[in-house]
Amino acid sequence: MPRILLLFALLFSLGTYGQSYEIALLKYQGGGDWYANLETSLPNLIAFCNSEMGMNINEEQAVVEASSVEIFDYPFIHMTGHGNVIFNQEEAENLRNYLLAGGFLHIDDNYGMDQFIRRELKKIFPNEELVELPYSHPIYHQEYDFNNGLPKIHEHDEKPSQGFGIIKNGRLVVFYSYESDLGDGWEDPEIHNDSEASRLKALQMGANIISYVFTSQFSE
Repeated sequence: MPRILLLFALLFSLGTYGQSYEIALLKYQGGGDWYANLETSLPNLIAFCNSEMGMNINEEQAVVEASSVEIFDYPFIHMTGHGNVIFNQEEAENLRNYLLAGGFLHIDDNYGMDQFIRRELKKIFPNEELVELPYSHPIYHQEYDFNNGLPKIHEHDEKPSQGFGIIKNGRLVVFYSYESDLGDGWEDPEIHNDSEASRLKALQMGANIISYVFTSQFSE
């Protein structure tokens, strides 16, 4: 059994949140700022998940490269940025193997990466398309209900926020949050001056995504 599935099996056997685990930020090539929101975004989301939902996530986020074998140590990988993304053949194959082995990738467009990430996802899954998830999808209805889908945290081009996914073998392996900017909403309040209501929505939706990964892994 691949290492990532062994990790999921252990977590599941100990209860959904019983075993401590770590999540990671994906470092990629191409010139885009993979490190956007690095200092407080994921750490604040982790703290929220632990305090409000009783999760047991390691307080320290990891940083992992797309080509590394270490990626298989993390059941949840987060990716963000504003610009260009490039996966070479080795990286695309490694990410494909990771996702097919039970891993999960959340991509959060921080504004400006859409055209690039759509192109690069085709390298990972050439025959798959990003599909918009219906508002009834379980990812919007974990601990918190989002009956209208992704919350709108930051306004950029007056477009609605949308949640897209790639589904393989009946399992959601990639979730792409577009025109929402969840990661900015996870950051410390003084960075973007978001309202407490907006930040709370962003944190709740982020918690839903993480919760979905672990509660759905063996139920779908």
